[in-house]
Amino acid sequence: MNQTRAFWVTAPGTGELRPATVRDPGPGELRVRTLFSGISRGTESLVFQGRVPESQWDQMRAPFQAGEFPGPVRYGYQNVGRVDAVGEGVEPRLWGRAVFCLFPHQEAYVVPAGAVIPLPQGLPPSRAVLAANMETAVNAVWDAGPSVGDRIVVIGAGVVGLLIARLCRRIPGTRVHLVDPAPERREVAERLGLPLVTSTKRLPGSVRDADLVIHASGNPSGLEGALDLLGPEGTLVEVSWFGDRPVSLPLGGNFHSRRLTIRSSQVGRLSPDRTPRWDHGRRMELALRLLAGDPDLDGLISGESPFRDLPTVMSRIAGGEDPGVLCHRIRYEANEGVVAP
Repeated sequence: MNQTRAFWVTAPGTGELRPATVRDPGPGELRVRTLFSGISRGTESLVFQGRVPESQWDQMRAPFQAGEFPGPVRYGYQNVGRVDAVGEGVEPRLWGRAVFCLFPHQEAYVVPAGAVIPLPQGLPPSRAVLAANMETAVNAVWDAGPSVGDRIVVIGAGVVGLLIARLCRRIPGTRVHLVDPAPERREVAERLGLPLVTSTKRLPGSVRDADLVIHASGNPSGLEGALDLLGPEGTLVEVSWFGDRPVSLPLGGNFHSRRLTIRSSQVGRLSPDRTPRWDHGRRMELALRLLAGDPDLDGLISGESPFRDLPTVMSRIAGGEDPGVLCHRIRYEANEGVVAP
C-alpha cells in the first residue's frame, strides 16, 4: 500500500485533505499519479455547498465518487495524470502515458484500464483538465443542432459557455454572440473571436430573431430574457444545472404564438441521435482531440494552485468571491517528477 491524500467535502462549505491508501494495480487495472485536476466551478460549487437535492443524489454521482451527498463526499471528474504501474493483462505501452480520467481530486489512484483515455499527440496535460468541460460542450452542441448560417446567442461565458460558442462559431456562416454580466470575461472571449456583451439589451438588433439560444450561465436570472431573443419556431437549450434553486421561466408573451421550444442538455446521457453510433469513450476522445487542436483554449485556465491549498481554494471559488474565475487548475507538486520513459 502507498500513502496518498484526497480532497473531501466534509460538510456544506467545508473541505479537507484526508489520507488515503493506494494499492498496486490488479489484473486489468492501472495506477495513475495525478499531475493536474480541474475545479468544475458550477457543479462542484453546488456539491461543496451541499446544494444537491436529495432527489438527484443517485443521478449526480461521479464515476469514482466516495461517500454520499451531502457529505462527507469525495467528488470531482477532471483529473489528468501519468500511468506509473499496470496490472496483468493491461497494454504495457500505457505505462508512462499521460491520461485523462473522470476521477476526483486525489494524488494517486487505481482504476480499470478502460476508465482512462490517453491524451492525443499535441495536447499538454495542463490543458487536458478542460476535457470534461469540452465533453459537455460537445453534447450541448449536438442537442442544440446549430446549422450553417444560424444566428446564435450563448448566455453565460463560463468555461462551458465559451466552449459551446467556440464550437458554434466554427460552423460556416454562423453569427455567434455571448452574453455575460461580468465584464472580466470580455478579454478571454475576444481572444477566442467571440463578441461579448454584458446584457441581452446590448445585443445588435439583428440578433433579436435568433435561431438558437443556449443558456449556460448557471444563474436563473440568465433565463429571464432568453426566450425573447428567439425568432418563430426557435429553440432554447438549457445547459445549466441549478441544484436546489427554484427557477421562474416566463412562458407568456411570445412563447406560444412563436411556437418556441425549450430543450434540456445533460452530459450524463449522449444526445439521442448519436446513441446508435457513439458511446461515452468515443465522445471523450473527440473532446480531447478538439482541445489538442486549439491552443487558444489555454486562456480558459484562469488560475492555478497547489493541491495542498485546495480546501481554501474550493471555499473561495464556491463562494463566488472572484467573478473572473473560469477553470481553476490544481497542480500536484508531489508528482511533478513523474515522467514518461
